[in-house]
Amino acid sequence: MSGLHGISVVFDLDGTLVDSEPNYYEAGRRTLAAHGVPDFSWAEHERYVGISTRETVALWKRAYGLTASVADLLADTDRRYLELAAAGTRVYPQMRAFVELLAAEEVPMAVASGSSRAAIGAILTRTGLDAYLRTTVSADEVARGKPAPDVFFEAARRLGAAPADCVVVEDAAPGAAAAHAAGMRCVAIPSVPAQADDPAFATAGLLVRGGQRAFTAADAWEWLARRNG
Repeated sequence: MSGLHGISVVFDLDGTLVDSEPNYYEAGRRTLAAHGVPDFSWAEHERYVGISTRETVALWKRAYGLTASVADLLADTDRRYLELAAAGTRVYPQMRAFVELLAAEEVPMAVASGSSRAAIGAILTRTGLDAYLRTTVSADEVARGKPAPDVFFEAARRLGAAPADCVVVEDAAPGAAAAHAAGMRCVAIPSVPAQADDPAFATAGLLVRGGQRAFTAADAWEWLARRNG
């Protein structure tokens, strides 16, 4: 067995395992345009990275004075996202290698995401990651989304693991903050370079400042093994 006996790994999905933010941006842009808000920019989208889809559309409703309900905005955004995701979603190659390495060593794993259950299931199935990641938690299933620790606590519960024995892999500051609040170690791989200096990332045990371009499965494995030695 590996040097990771007793450890469980909990992955964020969007921007961590898969390059899905472009699809979420386009889904959001189309939804807002349909509700009378043109020219939603990528820079505006980046402010919502790491926040659950439900909480994002609630923030849009307030910020833009939308008349549609949160439920309708969420359904509209999810529908558009699933259409885009079906056309293609890329797994980060080194992240796939990391998942496969952990699976080969029988390390328990879960996904804890701000996306809906339908979106999580669709992405994992389309990319083949569902073969390894069978335990999933959506922010829709808990009281509070990230930066609250609820999704990570629920992931640990479903894995039968103590929070202190869990390592979270995250790309966004709210997720890193949620991991810290849950008492879990964190491997942080910022997907928005400008956020690398966010104080939430300072709590991470391993911060890969260069993002996915600098992340390797071997380095992450070595870090985990050293911390568990």
